[in-house]
Amino acid sequence: MRIPILKLSHYLLVSVQVELDDQTALQFQEDLLNKIHNEGSLGVVIDLTSVDMIDSFIAKVLGDVVDMSGLMGAKVVLTGIQPAVAITLIDMGIKLQNVKTALDLEQGLEKLQLELEE
Repeated sequence: MRIPILKLSHYLLVSVQVELDDQTALQFQEDLLNKIHNEGSLGVVIDLTSVDMIDSFIAKVLGDVVDMSGLMGAKVVLTGIQPAVAITLIDMGIKLQNVKTALDLEQGLEKLQLELEE
């Protein structure tokens, strides 16, 4: 199963609407990085509102996606992080430094635009 990645101007919008298993997470990582490269995207908003829980592997992949996107020149904003997901990320030692967060996709897009204007 693939997670859809939408292009909006110089940004990519991702709304994770499926349960993340290891294969889906790795496919998402590859798809997103290829899309950033091919589109020359400046920023990515990843909406996790529908994700209730993640395991340690998914937490690591998510942290890696953020780091890899940054290495490719794309700022990342995470939105809709549920309490259990936040707890897992912290428990796993995933440090999402310099990553903006927002409550929802709309606020995330606004934060991304402000971040790129600076």
